[in-house]
Amino acid sequence: MIKDGEFGAIIQRDKQTYAVAPHIPCGVVTPEILRKLADAAEKYQAAALKITSAQRIALVGLKENDVEKVWADLEMDKGAATGLCVRSVKACPGTAFCKRGIKDSLGMGMQLDKLYHGMEMPGKMKMGVSGCANQCAETCIKDIGLVGFSKGWKLLVGGNGGALPRLSSELASELDDHQALEMVARLVDFYKAKAKPHQRMGLLIEKLGGIEEFRKAFAEFRP
Repeated sequence: MIKDGEFGAIIQRDKQTYAVAPHIPCGVVTPEILRKLADAAEKYQAAALKITSAQRIALVGLKENDVEKVWADLEMDKGAATGLCVRSVKACPGTAFCKRGIKDSLGMGMQLDKLYHGMEMPGKMKMGVSGCANQCAETCIKDIGLVGFSKGWKLLVGGNGGALPRLSSELASELDDHQALEMVARLVDFYKAKAKPHQRMGLLIEKLGGIEEFRKAFAEFRP
């Protein structure tokens, strides 16, 4: 039997079938990708095609013997849906498409995805980028989030959902694109250096004594 997460496959409730979720950066797909997903779902009799909260499209209810065949047909990268890594980078349409967009969240999200998706971390990490204060990318519950304002990006840290939900805290504001990317890079290095295994960013903040102590430790940190 395929182990959970092996070959990018996730065991389902029935303990017999699997789901696979190809990597779809920031949820942007092409007609070609949609055709491949639809063709694979029909060919291997998937129970469902499910759009996930991480902006992926999962093929659900696959037989164990079909998992590797599905990946061969799709010719797509496996989404980092499990494991201690950067699971996903979620981004709203931003100024690329949305009338309310203030910053190019989709462009920023694509950059972050290219840099960090699948990168090994001490714990699970999720990132989000929202083009305005409406936060359609749910940046307030991401480990690292960027929110666009007229004066620049606001950097949020320490949010998560789950059994013990936590809202993120502001770490910096009025950042241009370069500054935002630079601070995210430093934050990733800081987290790698300070967090214990399986410790999410929010719990690290609490262990350091709260957001003010976190800010001090972050400011003094040298990779």
